[in-house]
Amino acid sequence: MLQAAGALCARVSRQLIPNPFIFAILLSAVVYLMGIVITHQSPAQMVGHWYAGFWDLLKFSMQMVVILLFGYVLASSPPVRAAVRRAAALPRSAGQGIILVTVLAVVFGFLSWGLGLIVGAIAAREVCGQAKKRGIRIHYPLAAAAGFSGLIIFNCGLSASAPLLVNTQGHFLADKIGLIPVSQTIFSPFNLIAFLAYLILIPLVYRAMHPKDEDIAEIADDEADAADAVADAKREKAEATTLAEKLENAALLSWMLIVPGLGYLGYHFYSKGFDLNLDIVNFALLIFGLIAYRTPMAYVNAIDEGIRACGQIVLQFPLYAGIMGMMAGSGLVAVFAEWLVSISNVHTFPLLAMIAAGFVNLMVPSAGGQWAVQGPLLIQAGQSLGVDNAVTVMAFSYGDQLTNAIQPMWMLPLLGVTALKARDIVGYTAVMMLFALVIFGVGVTVLPVLFGG
Repeated sequence: MLQAAGALCARVSRQLIPNPFIFAILLSAVVYLMGIVITHQSPAQMVGHWYAGFWDLLKFSMQMVVILLFGYVLASSPPVRAAVRRAAALPRSAGQGIILVTVLAVVFGFLSWGLGLIVGAIAAREVCGQAKKRGIRIHYPLAAAAGFSGLIIFNCGLSASAPLLVNTQGHFLADKIGLIPVSQTIFSPFNLIAFLAYLILIPLVYRAMHPKDEDIAEIADDEADAADAVADAKREKAEATTLAEKLENAALLSWMLIVPGLGYLGYHFYSKGFDLNLDIVNFALLIFGLIAYRTPMAYVNAIDEGIRACGQIVLQFPLYAGIMGMMAGSGLVAVFAEWLVSISNVHTFPLLAMIAAGFVNLMVPSAGGQWAVQGPLLIQAGQSLGVDNAVTVMAFSYGDQLTNAIQPMWMLPLLGVTALKARDIVGYTAVMMLFALVIFGVGVTVLPVLFGG
C-alpha cells in the first residue's frame, strides 16, 4: 500500500510542484489576498505590511545561512565524506540502502539541521552510486527524499530554533516565560521518546515506498564519482612556493583559531552546563569545520563551494519575511490564534497548536521568524488554558518541522547535491509526513501527560 501511495504522490508532485522561488511568489499572493478578504485590509495596506516585514529577518536569516553553510562545509569535509563512503558500502539490498540513508540523515539532523541535510544528501548519492556498481537497484529520488529526513526532526535536536531561543538570555518573551532550559524541551523525556519513535519508524516507511523494479530511476552513471572528483580537486592543496601560499596552507594558523575556540566551548559548557543556543551551535560548527579541513585555504575553498547551497535561500528569505509582515501586520496570525483558543482545551491545545504551526510554516518557513510572530500568541493562548510553556514551545516546534516535508525552500541544498528537483522528492516526503504527524501528535499530547511534561 505504501509503495502505491508513494508512487501516486510522486507522480502528482512531478506535475504540480514548481521551483521553490515560484512557490514563494505564489504563497505571497495567497497571503496578500487572505489579508484583504479575512482582515479587510486594503490592497495598499497589504503592500505596506509586505514591505515593512521584507527586511525584518535579516539577523535571523544570517544565523540560518551560517548554520547551513557551516553544517554544509563540515558535512562535506574529508573525514565525514570518508565515513559516509565507508557506510555506503554496507547495504546489500535496496531496502537496506534506504534505511541507512534515512538513519544517517536523522541522526546528524538531531545534531544540526544543516549537518543532517547535507550528510543525508551525500549519503543518498554515495549509497545509490555504490549500490549501482554492485548491481543493486535503488530508486534515487526516494533515497534523496530519505536524505531529507533530518529536516523533519531538527526541532527535536540540538539546533532546534524555538527551544534554543527561549533558553537565550534576553529573548523577546523572557518577561512572560523567563528562561526555559533545554532539559524541559529538547532533553525532556517526551521529546526524546518522540525522536526515537521517528528514528525507528520512518526508515521503515521509506523502505516500504520503494517502487517496483520497472519503475526504479537509478542515479546517473558515475555521477557520484564525478561530483566527488570535482570536490576533491577543489580541496587539493597545491604545492606552496611563495610566502603567501605557505601561510594559506599553514595548519598552525587554523589552530590559532581552533585552540581558543575549543577553550571557549569548554568554558561555556563547564560554567553553564549543557546550555545551547543558536550562537554556540554555529560557533561549534565553525571550530569543528576548521579542525576537519586542517589548513585555512582548504576551509576557505570549502566555504566557496558551500555558499552556492545558500544562494536561493538568501533570495527567498526576504519574500518570506514579507509574508510574515503581511500576516502580522494584517492581524491574520491573531485571527488564527483566537480561533485556535476558541476550539481548544488544555488537552487538545498542544495538538491544534502543532497543526497551526505547521500551516503557518508553509508561509513562513523560518522557525525563528515564525516563532517571533506566532510564539507570543501561542504562549498567551496556552497560558490561558493552563498548558505548560515548554509543551507549547515543543508543539510549535513539531508543527514547524513537520511541514518542511512539503515546503521546498529548505530542500534546495539537498537538491543541489543530488542534482534533482523538488518535484522529484516531495511526493515521497508528503507520505512520510502523514506518519510523522501521528508520531509528533502523540509526542505532544499523550507523552507529556505520561512523563510530566
